[in-house]
Amino acid sequence: MPEGVAYKTYRRQLGRSIILGLEFLIAGDIIRTVVVAGTIENVTVLIILIRSFLSVALHLEVEGRWPWQTEKHDAK
Repeated sequence: MPEGVAYKTYRRQLGRSIILGLEFLIAGDIIRTVVVAGTIENVTVLIILIRSFLSVALHLEVEGRWPWQTEKHDAK
């Protein structure tokens, strides 16, 4: 294995696991917001702003690129 591949693979998998965990936490927040204070403003802010920001920020951290950028390929 080339040097650093194991670390990068581990980091990517750990990041994906964290993203999945955050998805569950956000889903819980959405349910709590809808049940406790079900105004359209609360739901919109929670779903669109917070979830979108977290997803994009974590994707950038894990993948090293923005979600809309194409994947980098190593030159051989």
